[in-house]
Amino acid sequence: MSVEHFTLEDPRIQGALTELQSIIKKHFPQATFEVSEGDDPCGIYLTATVDVDNLTTIIDVFSDRLVDIQVEEGLPVHVILVQPLEQVMEELRRERGLA
Repeated sequence: MSVEHFTLEDPRIQGALTELQSIIKKHFPQATFEVSEGDDPCGIYLTATVDVDNLTTIIDVFSDRLVDIQVEEGLPVHVILVQPLEQVMEELRRERGLA
């Protein structure tokens, strides 16, 4: 059994990334994105930076479509959610009583 290798240039990967970005942007217009290849697990990673208090609220927006992309279409696309560095630093200051 051979394992198909996907790259960022693959039109199916590009389509999936564009669609996921669009879904996230529809609900979180301030979101920014970075795309990279990774190996744990192997695949293409879409990192979405979104300025929200709770990142889990974003998952409901795209999770059903991501499962379809991964399972039904067999594409190794993964989404990583992060908050802007400034927001993380502010939360740390508050926790330490420095703000």
